[in-house]
Amino acid sequence: MTRADPSRRLVLASGLALAACRSEAQPAPWTGPVPALKDIAPFPVGACVPSAYLDDPSWVELARRQLDQITPEWELKMEYVLQSNRGDYRFDAPDRIADFARDNGLGLHGHALIWYAQEAPYFMTLDPKRFAGEYDRYIREVAGRYAGRMIGWDVVNEAVAEDGNGLRDCLWSERLGGQEAYIVRAFEQAKAADPNAVLFLNDYNLENNPTKGATYLRLVERLLTLGAPLGGLGVQSHLDIEIADGQIRNFIREAARFGLPIHISELDATQRREGRLPDTRSLKHKRARQHAVTRELVQAYMELPAAQQYGITTWALRDRDSWLRRPPRDDGRDSLVLFDDWGQPTAMFAGFVEGLSA
Repeated sequence: MTRADPSRRLVLASGLALAACRSEAQPAPWTGPVPALKDIAPFPVGACVPSAYLDDPSWVELARRQLDQITPEWELKMEYVLQSNRGDYRFDAPDRIADFARDNGLGLHGHALIWYAQEAPYFMTLDPKRFAGEYDRYIREVAGRYAGRMIGWDVVNEAVAEDGNGLRDCLWSERLGGQEAYIVRAFEQAKAADPNAVLFLNDYNLENNPTKGATYLRLVERLLTLGAPLGGLGVQSHLDIEIADGQIRNFIREAARFGLPIHISELDATQRREGRLPDTRSLKHKRARQHAVTRELVQAYMELPAAQQYGITTWALRDRDSWLRRPPRDDGRDSLVLFDDWGQPTAMFAGFVEGLSA
């Protein structure tokens, strides 16, 4: 994909940031023309998508106007692709998303080959020898089908334990030689299937939880030492809007030391406070914090060398598309991505644009 001239992007972003300028305490609604993020960002801007949204003209129009790349939200995960106990594969929906990307000049990022949370019933029936072979075959079949079409893949998703103290135990680690062995194996198989794709280790709560962030970076270092063909760091960035100022920037700087591309892969920032009711924070405060954390993230990303800026992907294009807006999590009022239910810019959008100009 051709990208806009960097100097032109800088002028556009600076001017739009001034138009959107607001105090930290009270971000004003967006005023003036709405820029296309793909035109003002020096890196690709993406969003996840389920295939059903390709039938929504308003989603398609907004995506074409704003985005450089897309990620299948769910339909490339094992739960969808490997649906039977016979080891059959299903590619109808991801093929449709891949064709949409091709037809609209969008980059395509694959999510996700191996995930602890999805252990297909088919694998439960296999003896140890067949298990290893079918694990390899699954990765080669899925990654190989889209070889040359995917810019990158989330090869292993969420390998670090929830609290950050070590790695997760899962079916893959139990049956394939341990917590590191199944990860290395997955990267080797993905590399063989699609040699030109950037291969990512993807995880969440890396900025919010310093312990988990440190464990993730140690795992990256260990995988590189073991010779795994790890090509990039996937930082999901489901952000806590109350995260301490500077904490996001600190993690991005730490992650940058490997010199590998960094993908902000699932960005959102809920204004809800799950499990800590009642939430007495004002809407004014929540919007201001969402604006601030998004701005800090984008500012930190802008500090990276261009070769490490794989892109920023939001985990929904509009608020109503988000996984966090689905029952029973939400009553339909949370705002957590760049565009509201009607495709209009949010406080996060304003923070994103301001971060580009810093």
